[in-house]
Amino acid sequence: MATMGSLIGLVNRIQQACTVLGDHGGGGGAGGSLWEALPSVAVVGGQSSGKSSVLESIVGRDFLPRGSGIVTRRPLVLQLHKTDGGQEYAEFLHAPRRRFSDFAAVRKEIADETDRMTGKTKAISNVPIHLSIYSPHVVNLTLIDLPGLTKVAVEGQPESIVQDIENMVRSYVDKPNSIILAISPANQDIATSDAIKLAKEVDPSGDRTFGVVTKLDLMDKGTNAIDVLEGRSYRLQHPWVGIVNRSQADINKNVDMLAARRKEQEYFQSSPDYGHLAHKMGAEYLAKLLSQHLEAVIKAKIPSIIAMINKTVDEIEAELDRLGRPIGGDAGAQLYTILDMCRAFDRVFKEHLDGGRPGGDRIYGVFDHQLPAALKKLPFDKHLSLQNVRKVISEADGYQPHLIAPEQGYRRLIDSSLSYFRGPAEASVDAVHSVLKELVRRSIAATEELKRFPTLQSDIAAAANESLERFREDGRKTVIRLVDMEASYLTVEFFRKLPTEPDKGANNNTPANDRYQDNHLRRIGKLTVPSF
Repeated sequence: MATMGSLIGLVNRIQQACTVLGDHGGGGGAGGSLWEALPSVAVVGGQSSGKSSVLESIVGRDFLPRGSGIVTRRPLVLQLHKTDGGQEYAEFLHAPRRRFSDFAAVRKEIADETDRMTGKTKAISNVPIHLSIYSPHVVNLTLIDLPGLTKVAVEGQPESIVQDIENMVRSYVDKPNSIILAISPANQDIATSDAIKLAKEVDPSGDRTFGVVTKLDLMDKGTNAIDVLEGRSYRLQHPWVGIVNRSQADINKNVDMLAARRKEQEYFQSSPDYGHLAHKMGAEYLAKLLSQHLEAVIKAKIPSIIAMINKTVDEIEAELDRLGRPIGGDAGAQLYTILDMCRAFDRVFKEHLDGGRPGGDRIYGVFDHQLPAALKKLPFDKHLSLQNVRKVISEADGYQPHLIAPEQGYRRLIDSSLSYFRGPAEASVDAVHSVLKELVRRSIAATEELKRFPTLQSDIAAAANESLERFREDGRKTVIRLVDMEASYLTVEFFRKLPTEPDKGANNNTPANDRYQDNHLRRIGKLTVPSF
């Protein structure tokens, strides 16, 4: 019994946790949820079939709203917890800090909570009420009381109410782990039972269905339900159980439920029709039967339940990561959290640069494609034309023509040629700056830890862009300085090579020392300066 209590109690607590997390099963939970994977007993029957009385008999307490027509308008998930003793009490999941020891107050809270969701109408809602009862007089069990099936809509109900109720009930009994408790009154032909009809559709083998016959004491004289209880009228894989509920007179007299149980047992033991079945009849036997079967189902489903729990934990962890972990209240903890998120951004940014994510290749493209293409477009043909080379060298010589090589002319031509590099070099810096700004934007968007802190995102973006702007100015100065450095110093080795280099394409009969011949000037513009 301890094993049974611990198993079913554990399932009860898991179901409560699922509800807190927004997964409350067939009425509103998504398919494949953990709630749906956990076994429970769905109580199904037509209106006025005695469902509420059966539940109260199992619990041993009068706690459910009563009345004519549709009374149960929301699913009631009833979790029974057997205690070793002490006072009986009830707790609602929607009022966790409140204990109810007065079960009349429990009845009123169920009615009030139903009205809070549906209003004071006859409408229904698929959002369940969760109620836990702790008592030494119960067995560990999870029951779901569903609205009674009906065939016609009454005044104040929408025309769709019949189908709405059936759809709601089906959403619970369709689940393969759901145990169906089909309630049928004895004074009605079992062939027309709404509960059995629905159970047969969703569980044709009868493996998940327990049949309950109520109102045996209200049958016409000379008739009985032996054929049903012994499985001859309709066979199930599990035994049928007969129930004798409190009469209306007993209810009006507030007859104690435990006394009603004793009276029920006396009825079966003294009955000439059901005496031989007395040990298998009654609400107390039904509760033990369901609890034992629920335990067996839970044991068989443990591997799949564990797998579903692990899957749900992973999903919740992922959702928690998306929403963000809790943040400490003190300044040190908050600073640590901020630094941790900045490090996460830094990791993503580095992945963009190093190739783990797209974007860094665009920087390579600036130097491998954009810069060479820009250099090829520079107007060197015009600047190093024959006419301009002659003009620059003549101006550099002044009134004293050069003797061997026009060194000053070379310097001016090289310096003025390199000055064209400044524009493409600065443009390359600007292009890299634009790529880095875009990578900052992408990295912030891709950093999961930052998604719930839009202000911090903005601050990081502003700080990063401010740094990039400063780096751009430093980069511009650096590339201009590099160009100027190249223009400011011509190596001695370069000038030593000039007289010995062959003049390709020139007339060999031209005197080597005639430095103003067209071929020599053309050589300076086409070969010498470009080679530098």
